[in-house]
Amino acid sequence: MNNTTLMQEDLRYIFHPCSQMKDHENLPLIPIKRAKGSYIEDYEGNRYLDCISSWWVNLFGHSNAYINSAIQEQLETLEHVIFAGFTHKPAIDLARRLVALTPEPLAKVFFADNGSSAIEIALKMSFQYFKNHGESRPLFVSLQNSYHGETMGALAVSDTGLYKDIYTDILIKTVQAASPALVGEAEALESMRGVLKRYEGRIASVVIEPLVQCAGSMQMYDASYIRRLRALCDAFGVFLIADEVAVGFGRTGSMFAIEQAGITPDFLCLSKGITGGYMPLSTVLFSNDIYNAFYCDYHEGKSFLDSHSYTGNTLACAAANAVLDIFENDNIIELNQSKITLMAQKTKRFQSLKNVKEVRQRGMICAVELQGYTAQQRIGLHVFQEALKQGVYVRPLGPVIYFMPPYCFTHEELEIMIDVTYTIVHALSKR
Repeated sequence: MNNTTLMQEDLRYIFHPCSQMKDHENLPLIPIKRAKGSYIEDYEGNRYLDCISSWWVNLFGHSNAYINSAIQEQLETLEHVIFAGFTHKPAIDLARRLVALTPEPLAKVFFADNGSSAIEIALKMSFQYFKNHGESRPLFVSLQNSYHGETMGALAVSDTGLYKDIYTDILIKTVQAASPALVGEAEALESMRGVLKRYEGRIASVVIEPLVQCAGSMQMYDASYIRRLRALCDAFGVFLIADEVAVGFGRTGSMFAIEQAGITPDFLCLSKGITGGYMPLSTVLFSNDIYNAFYCDYHEGKSFLDSHSYTGNTLACAAANAVLDIFENDNIIELNQSKITLMAQKTKRFQSLKNVKEVRQRGMICAVELQGYTAQQRIGLHVFQEALKQGVYVRPLGPVIYFMPPYCFTHEELEIMIDVTYTIVHALSKR
């Protein structure tokens, strides 16, 4: 079996996500045979540094021995069971540990199986909370340039036109406020205040990606905005949803991005890295006050009836508990600090290139934004192809090249990742 044969079979049957399949008339798909640690390997023995953690999910490397062992052990006793009317120890352990890791008054956990579903749950729960108290609040507020997923509700609160515009006619109506990643903090807060005032009494919640708008070209902003936004939400009596699907579990340099703001959201949505890149899983954390709004006799009709077939999947929970073990036992947040520093030092030289607009970094997320290219030139695709030839896998967002490596990357691997990319961008600047 080789790459070409598998690619041809793939194209005969499969429609890939976030892809224009016509591209693959000229752009080969890469069938992956195995992966270990920082590297993925195709059927012809070519190895690639996974510099984006396989779409931001992998934390501790591919085929991690400890996570493998946890899943294998769980597999021998229970793989999955309906989570309505049943429970199991891996889910209980995980819920308890997540509550312990997050700030008060977050006290309850609702399980789902992907990040978009977690956002949907938070939106539905925030709306129904008010409905159960006799209020109808049909509006949600998000930030310009935001991305919260691609199911209908999550897409509705996003502001990435490429994904959203075609569906506008069938989406719930939402309101966007200015993003502090694109304008000044004071201007963004004034925009938010204006939205909350204009639609006062009709807004259920505000949803944000703390610190980094990832799919929004890795735009970044300061924690002080989140602190002041928390105060605004309190003043207007609306919920704050923190979408940490991408930025949670150490990506921004702290376990959760909200820690840097010193606030507690009303809903905290987690996914991606929660299982170390092994299994689909997401969770939504919220307070006992919110929980109690749905606690009633069944006939009262206030129950929260969201459900997913794989809710609380046992194998996924076992993987997530193994991930938390590694964080605890190996001091990952502390050990990552030297890698964060190295990435900052090594990417400084990009700033001297005429085709580089800006270098941005929050923790283990770093972005290099190129300038002077048209959308038709697809400069990100060029960088992707050139890097791949040198065994480095990056997947730029348009003209923004970003690094979000697994935490298993050594200092040497981080240097290879950055050096290869710099060489490509530097050569482009000479044209």
